[in-house]
Order: sequence, then structure tokens, then C-alpha cells
Amino acid sequence: MAVVDDDGVLLTTITRVLRLEGFAVSWCAASGGEALRRAAGSAPPDVLVLDIALPDTDGRDLLGALRSSGVAGPALLLSAKDSVADKVQGFGAGADDYLTKPFAIDELLARLDVLVRRTPGAATVELVLDPVGHVVRGPGGAEPLSPIEYRLLAALVSRRGDVVRRASLSSSAWPPGSVVHENTLDSYVARLRRALRAVGCAASITTVRGVGYRFG
Repeated sequence: MAVVDDDGVLLTTITRVLRLEGFAVSWCAASGGEALRRAAGSAPPDVLVLDIALPDTDGRDLLGALRSSGVAGPALLLSAKDSVADKVQGFGAGADDYLTKPFAIDELLARLDVLVRRTPGAATVELVLDPVGHVVRGPGGAEPLSPIEYRLLAALVSRRGDVVRRASLSSSAWPPGSVVHENTLDSYVARLRRALRAVGCAASITTVRGVGYRFG
């Protein structure tokens, strides 16, 4: 298990309680950059606990980066934002659960008990997503992405092989309440396809007509 939160007191408390309850916490971090460095030097954690409001990136963007690096375990997002739109954005980014702050430790433990029972298959690593610089890297090089392009790609990579509905993609990439026309989403996906070709990615984004898109 890995825990990422920029609140030092909360990070220490969560880590201590998890270990006392028998959870194996392999690493913890207070920023997105630190999380990526720690993840690169250790075995993939079975569960991720990620705060959304990190000092250097959005926790949802970090989730996409960790997924692209081979971390396939389920993820629980922590946030003080409790609107339906914020939760939808979190799930759209590939999270498996969402817990609003402040929360009871017992509820956190109960949710993690459910998540640790899930056993995802091994992920194939061929892309690296940088959540701070919004860059995608592959065997053939690197390409810069806009924040919206990054979040669209992260949402697709997080659910590799699954069909991601258009509405889910829109809610994961654009601010709550945005009106996203179909041709606008299609244009962004076309840009992502060009970026994937430019970095030498063997996987592609396919269109599932009338539903959405699939990465794989």
C-alpha cells in the first residue's frame, strides 16, 4: 500500500494507523514528484491512497502517471471537495473509491479492506505520464500535452482495455459544468492519437461508435 498526502500530520496518522491494523505500507509521500520517485524504486503497491490537492499536481493526474508506470492496484482518492461533480471527476480519472475529508479512520479502514481484496492483473508499461509537466513519454520520444489532453489520456490509460464512455471522459478532463461538444472531444482524441504515434506507442485509441473510446 502507498499513501500520498501533503498534510504531514494526516499522512503520519494514516500511515501509523494502517500499519497498526496490519496493512503493509511500502511507502508514503507528500507530493506528486516524491510519489513518482518512490514508486520507481519499489514494487507496485496493491492499493493507492491519494490526496487530490497536492502542492505540485492534481492527485487525479498523479493517478494516471502511476497507472502508466505499472501500478495497477485500486485507488482511493481523498479530498475536501464533496460535490457530485468532483466525485464524478475522480471516478472518471480511474479511481475506485472516493472519501471526503474530514473522515473517520474506521471508515477509511473499512473501504481499504474492500479494495485490498481486488487483485488486478499486471500492467504493461510502455508509456510514462508526467503529471507535473503534462508530458507523455514512450519508446520513440516525448510529447507535451495540454492539461485536458493529459487528463483524457490518463483516464484511458487507467482503464486500459475497457470502453470509456464519452461522458466519463468529458467529466474527467474538463471542469465541472463545462459543455463539451462531441466534435470537441473527437478533436482532442485525434491529437492524442498523433501524440501516441509520435512517441512510438504500440497501443492505440479506438473508437467504439455510439459509446466512447478504448485504449489498448
